[in-house]
Amino acid sequence: MILQALVDYYETLLANNKVAKQGWCQAKTAFALNLNIDGSLKGILTLKEEEERGKKKIWVPSYREVPQMVARSSGVSANFLCDNSKYMLGVDAEGSGKRVQECFEAAREKHLKILEFSNGPMAMAIKGFFRTWIPEEAIKNDKLQEIWEEITDGSNLIFTMDTNEAQKDEEIRIAWQNFLDQEEECKKGICLVTGKEGEIARIHSTIKGVQGAQSSGAALVSFNAPAFESYAKEQSYNAPVGKYAAFAYTTALNYLLTQKDYKFQFGDTTVVYWAENGEEIYQDVFEWSIEPPKDNQETIKSIFQNLKEQRAIDLDGIELNVNQRFYILGLAPNAARLSVSFFYENSFGNILKNIQKHYYRMEMVRPSWEEREYLGVRGMLYETVNQNSKDKKPIPNLPGAVLKAILGNTKYPENLYNNSMIRIRAEQGRITWGRASIVKAYLIQNHHLQKGEMFVKLNEETNNTPYVLGRIFAVLESIQEEANPGINTTIRDKYFNSACANPASVFPILIKLKNSHIRKIERQTEWKKKYFEKSLTELTGKIIEFPKSLTLEEQGQFILGYYHQVQKRYEKKEEE
Repeated sequence: MILQALVDYYETLLANNKVAKQGWCQAKTAFALNLNIDGSLKGILTLKEEEERGKKKIWVPSYREVPQMVARSSGVSANFLCDNSKYMLGVDAEGSGKRVQECFEAAREKHLKILEFSNGPMAMAIKGFFRTWIPEEAIKNDKLQEIWEEITDGSNLIFTMDTNEAQKDEEIRIAWQNFLDQEEECKKGICLVTGKEGEIARIHSTIKGVQGAQSSGAALVSFNAPAFESYAKEQSYNAPVGKYAAFAYTTALNYLLTQKDYKFQFGDTTVVYWAENGEEIYQDVFEWSIEPPKDNQETIKSIFQNLKEQRAIDLDGIELNVNQRFYILGLAPNAARLSVSFFYENSFGNILKNIQKHYYRMEMVRPSWEEREYLGVRGMLYETVNQNSKDKKPIPNLPGAVLKAILGNTKYPENLYNNSMIRIRAEQGRITWGRASIVKAYLIQNHHLQKGEMFVKLNEETNNTPYVLGRIFAVLESIQEEANPGINTTIRDKYFNSACANPASVFPILIKLKNSHIRKIERQTEWKKKYFEKSLTELTGKIIEFPKSLTLEEQGQFILGYYHQVQKRYEKKEEE
């Protein structure tokens, strides 16, 4: 299903001239070997472009359409017209060794074979270069010495004659197509993707751009050991995919991974997404809904409101089709391969509805300084890690599991809740808006906390024991702070975790502490003493007895009660 969706997307991209035809690909190129008509090296031209990375500007290789590049593992296999310095110049950072010589010889043989009957100026220059170039003398070449480290760092090189690039030469393009047509035939069979009979790809091209994977590319479909093979079918013959389908899906996926505006990183998972019709507006809206930017929260709110009221969603004059098929693919590195973290397909309208339901569950009273109305997925994951740590990555597999649960409107992963609770305990009851929202959403979706809308802010009507205990703890803390203005360490720092887990053993101690605090308040302000005592009387009246222990889910309810009571207190202070 994944490959089929990517093949369909490739055909959409091809119709819009965004990707190359079969036999060609997009590759990063850093330099061009500028040749004279006789094949001698005239100079080195840089093909790098300036790009903004955060607040900095750096020079990066630019993309060029070049002949389809081979999938290399450990053997020697040359590309045509575009390759690294080992193949194009016969040198690496250390000079020219035996292995590097083999690479250059493979490139020389391939270029002379393909261009054997081509006699145009560009073809003659390339043939002249390979016939006369001596790799052992390259290190002495003045033109190479100036940029030796850059040109031997593994970047791709192409050929030019001043401003004319070899891969654009019509005669050379014809020669390349003839070479493809004469290639040795592969095994034939039924393609699992297209359902048509044809040549089956023995090796699939690699996928580049997945964070953490090999920079040279990693395979999505591959078999490299007999343990993975069946019925003596070697390599990718185990999963018969036609040459066209193999080229199409790898081209489409590599295209998606080059679109920086339409991919994002969640922990170790790289996520790409696309609409079946190829229109980028759907990708924009999806990204806004998953990671609402601070300056675009109203747009998302308007989209959700229109969706709720079954009105048309119109952005910049473009009306979105809620029935448009939409795909989300999460990829994670796995040595020289890629593992699929998740793949989700649905209509665009259903995806937005599920995201809207998630935000409804996450709705929570916010501190006055909090500008965001929606906490994105990355913000959720950030709440599960130690925010003082250098490494702020969530645990592996959690990002993909969270996103999958949101998109499918299914139960949240337990690790999301558990890690949020761990952080609250580790920080002695420091409950942020994000963590309170996660706790509430998890309890509603996974444990059917009833009347979720009643727990957006302080619920004074409920008699839920864990929730009321959390409220009582917050009131006891406020009594202590009122009696000791400016106190640095409160009962939260010392007793929160134990009160949350084992109320019966802790609350009697807190009640005794409260009595001394109340006497101190009484000497200062009589009405405050009455206010606090009235509040405690009302709350303790809702509890029959302090339970010996609370389950993990009940501890979440305790946390909600505490958070809501604290926010209500701050709200009153602001009103005063």
